[in-house]
Amino acid sequence: MKLIIGNRNYSSWSLRGWLACKQSGLAFEELTVNISGEEWEAAKREMGEVQPSSGKVPVLWDGDSVIWDSLAILEYLADKVGRDRFWPKEDAARGMARAMVAEMHSSYLALRRNCPMNVRLRHDGLELSDAARDDIVRILQLWAEARARFGRGGPFLFGTFGAADVFYAPVVSRFVTYGIRVPGFAQAYMEAMWEHEWMQAWIRAAEDEQWVIEQWDSVPVA
Repeated sequence: MKLIIGNRNYSSWSLRGWLACKQSGLAFEELTVNISGEEWEAAKREMGEVQPSSGKVPVLWDGDSVIWDSLAILEYLADKVGRDRFWPKEDAARGMARAMVAEMHSSYLALRRNCPMNVRLRHDGLELSDAARDDIVRILQLWAEARARFGRGGPFLFGTFGAADVFYAPVVSRFVTYGIRVPGFAQAYMEAMWEHEWMQAWIRAAEDEQWVIEQWDSVPVA
């Protein structure tokens, strides 16, 4: 398999696709592309590997199969290796995990805009919009419920690492980047996520990355 991802420092969706591949346990080759500037525009026209997704990343190639969109990639991999590797076994827990992942996939636009992912950046005192604050409150409510109801088996949202953690990993990164204050239970979860070996590998690669997208390195305004 080959996974095409964008800049590790900025691409939240690439992080999700990459974590999904790691969680699958399957061997895969990764290709990182710079998703800014004229080079990327040319690559989208010339690289047959990214054309099926209209230039969006991540893209997973598995033989003749091509899958884009991080949730589609996760579900494809779950079909290959067994759904229990990604989703809780218990019906109630699995139902909530699916709902949380779907909500993350389709929602929180205000948070995405106000707090774009930037692994290398550290900024305290960011002015948050009311809508972004509402998104943060909603996310913390979901984290609290998942941990309280289903988190007995470990430090992650549903105990063991799974699909929900894959999808909320970029939120953890955003909260770290912008110094978002969270309750103790959320801080403990974030620390478990941040110290996970796969997250640490991604962070190190993002810090070593030479590409800079200037408009994403400036501190956003609410």
